[in-house]
Amino acid sequence: MSSSLDALLAMLYRQLKRWWSARSRVIMTVLNPLIWMVFLGLGWGGIFSSQNIPNIPGLSDIPAMAEVIRKAIDSYFKQTFGGVSYVTFMVTGIAVMTAFMGSFISGISVIWDKQFGFLKETLVAPAPRSVIITGRIVGDSIVTTLQSMIIVLLSTVLTSELILTNIPLAMAYVFIASLGFTSLGVVLSLRFSSMEGFQMVVNLLTMPLVFMSGVFYPVTSMPDWMKALTVFNPLTYAVHSVRYWLVGSSTGFNYMNPWTDLAILLGFTTAALSLAVRAFKKATLED
Repeated sequence: MSSSLDALLAMLYRQLKRWWSARSRVIMTVLNPLIWMVFLGLGWGGIFSSQNIPNIPGLSDIPAMAEVIRKAIDSYFKQTFGGVSYVTFMVTGIAVMTAFMGSFISGISVIWDKQFGFLKETLVAPAPRSVIITGRIVGDSIVTTLQSMIIVLLSTVLTSELILTNIPLAMAYVFIASLGFTSLGVVLSLRFSSMEGFQMVVNLLTMPLVFMSGVFYPVTSMPDWMKALTVFNPLTYAVHSVRYWLVGSSTGFNYMNPWTDLAILLGFTTAALSLAVRAFKKATLED
C-alpha cells in the first residue's frame, strides 16, 4: 500500500514539476487562449452588439422607433447567448477548451518518455501499473485545470459578468473532464512512436469536438445533423456545466443541467480512465 501511494504521488509530482519547469510552456498555455479571447471574442462580440448596428434606412427621422428595434435586436442576442454578452459566452467556453486541448496534448509527454527510456522504467517499477498511469493522468489533469483557472481569472479583464464565487465548482467539472480526456490522450499516445503522427490524429479529433461543443456558439443553433453528434460529445457537457456555474447561463438542450452534466462526465471519465489503465497494463518494453 505504501509503495503504491509513493508511486502515485511521485508520478503526480513529476508531472506538476515538469510543467512548472518548462516556463515557455506555461506562458504559451496562457497566451494562446488569451489570443482567442481577445481577437475572436472582442471581434465577434462587436457583431452581436446592437450599438454597432448602422442606422436603419427610413427610420432616421423616427429615433424612438429605431431605438425600439435596437433594443429588440439586443434582447435577441442576449437570449441567444443565455442572457450574457458574446464575450462572456465565449470566454467561459475557452476556459474549458484550454483544459481540453491541454489534456490531449499531454499525451505527447508519453511519446517523449518512450524515446528517452523513462516509459520502460515505469513499466518495470515495483508498483502496480494502474497506480503509475493513474498518478500520471491525475498530475496532468491538475495542470490543465490550473491552466483553465488562470484563463478564467484573466478573463475578468474582458467581462464583469462572471460569478467568481463559483470558480471552485466550475473547476471541479473541468478537472473531471480533464481526467477523461487525458486518459484518451494516453491511450492514443501508447499507439504512436512519433510526435508528428500523434499530433495529426489529435488535431483531426479535437477540432470537430471543439466546434461541436458550444464553445463558440450555442448548440441549439446548430443544424440538426450536428446536434445529433453534439449529444454524444463529452466536451458539450463540460462547456455547459462550466458556463452554468460561471455566469448562470444555460444554452444547452432541454435535458441538460449541472447534475446530468456531472453524471455524464463521471461516466465518460470512468470509462476513459479504465481504458487507459488497461492499455498501459498491456504495454510492453518494445512499445
